[in-house]
Amino acid sequence: MLSNSCKYAIRAVIYIALNTDESNKMGSKIVAEKLKMPQPFLAKILQELSKRNIISSSKGPKGGFFLTQGNLDNSVLDIVDCIDGLDKFNKCFLGLHTCSSDKPCSVHNIVEPFKNNILVKLTNNTIAQFADDIRSGKSFISLEEI
Repeated sequence: MLSNSCKYAIRAVIYIALNTDESNKMGSKIVAEKLKMPQPFLAKILQELSKRNIISSSKGPKGGFFLTQGNLDNSVLDIVDCIDGLDKFNKCFLGLHTCSSDKPCSVHNIVEPFKNNILVKLTNNTIAQFADDIRSGKSFISLEEI
């Protein structure tokens, strides 16, 4: 459902949330190495996230990416919207143009609750909450490529 770019973005943002702050920034090269992602590709993703104020960055010798409290309060859906957009949550799972609750495709009633649940979870949970779940051991972040 999510593109590889979006998966990279979510993993990278959570990793940055766990390992940086305003006084301890991290470059895209280090994030890419730790998460085993292609560095030039990740750098473009992080630049876009920074441009949209989902993460923060600073230039210079002590520059890099980091998250402010305001960034940590963003939802994970903000990351998805920035990278993939939200159209896929509104489109038919089978690709039909006329699919809706009034005129459902054969899998609409199976897929629609699933999509809605994902939207609610990604909207109601902040980047900070995802990072806290990892810190507390409720979930983990893979350091391997997807």
